Amino acid sequence: MPPKPKITKDMIIEAAFSIARDSGAEQINARTVSERLHCSTQPVMYHFATIEELKRAVFCKADQYHTEYLMNIATSGEEVMLEIGLNYIRFAIKEPHLFRFLFQSGYAAENSLLEMIDAEGLAPVISTMQEAMNMSLSQTKDIFVTLAMFVHGYASIIANNSLEYDEELIKLHLERVYTGAVLAAQKENENEKTI
Repeated sequence: MPPKPKITKDMIIEAAFSIARDSGAEQINARTVSERLHCSTQPVMYHFATIEELKRAVFCKADQYHTEYLMNIATSGEEVMLEIGLNYIRFAIKEPHLFRFLFQSGYAAENSLLEMIDAEGLAPVISTMQEAMNMSLSQTKDIFVTLAMFVHGYASIIANNSLEYDEELIKLHLERVYTGAVLAAQKENENEKTI
């Protein structure tokens, strides 16, 4: 029986994830990963036929990390929506390289916002929001889309160093957008009932 490899697939993904966090996913290659692991490039290429395959594995890890970051909330009720939105923006500040990798690199499997909202990885966020707002799934998704566009815009500008982070101002804007989205969803629901 051959000896167990010292460098595992998970170790390679973790090293590449660390590179993506520190300096961007574009810096992931066999050499940088092997340097991070203090090994030759052979284990990297053994476990991953291409660097593209490795980057896709790192993308999945980053996506899971991002979801966990979003869901790290201490509030309940309608405040959950606002906290998730703020966490999204905070993620862009704390992890700008990962933010750009997740949302500005073209690695996402979804090609549209409608595909993204139905993605399996977003289900915990949508479920938590639906429970907190006590609204239908359809209404929750409509409100989510409105908030997502707003927070993604803020987060993108911040992640690309074009805007200073002012949490109080952002929170005020986010509360306004949330209130408007909820009122619009409620009005649409009332209109549907009268038809």
